[in-house]
Amino acid sequence: MGISQVSVRRRPGTRHEGILRCGSLALPVALGRSGIAFDKREGDGRTPAGRWRILRLLYRPDHGPRPVTRLPCRALKPSDGWCDEAADRRYNQPVTLPMGGSRKVSHERMWRDDGLYDLVMVLDHNTRPRVAGRGSAVFVHLARPGFRPTEGCVALRRADMLRLLARLSRASRMVIEA
Repeated sequence: MGISQVSVRRRPGTRHEGILRCGSLALPVALGRSGIAFDKREGDGRTPAGRWRILRLLYRPDHGPRPVTRLPCRALKPSDGWCDEAADRRYNQPVTLPMGGSRKVSHERMWRDDGLYDLVMVLDHNTRPRVAGRGSAVFVHLARPGFRPTEGCVALRRADMLRLLARLSRASRMVIEA
């Protein structure tokens, strides 16, 4: 059985750096460029405060083996995307790229060249119900060098992510504190 709760809190004196605690682990994380807030909106750069289920882990199979975890897990494909177009019926859902249709639909490409999405935990933020404009593609993913801020996600170093994943299960919840 895995750890039931993971907590994330902003480090005092900073807006976009935090500490993730999971059992005895205390890991540095990057947060959204605009800090943590309860009133998350699409594109605002805020990490959403709240208690979130961790739905699944996605990983790049060409950048390493399947991680050790009790979370549901799926290998990414080059055609994987995530819709972040608030007006689209697929908003805040995984999509297959290219997204068909005559109009360009805004989306995240999950198969990234920069490695940030080599390991991605999908949180259930804005999923039940899905509300247009309340934020999409809120993930826990790998951090940029120097823990530069995210667009609203939580980001860790690869080694820390692997240590965390080994402790998590379907019952684990992430609490992001404002």
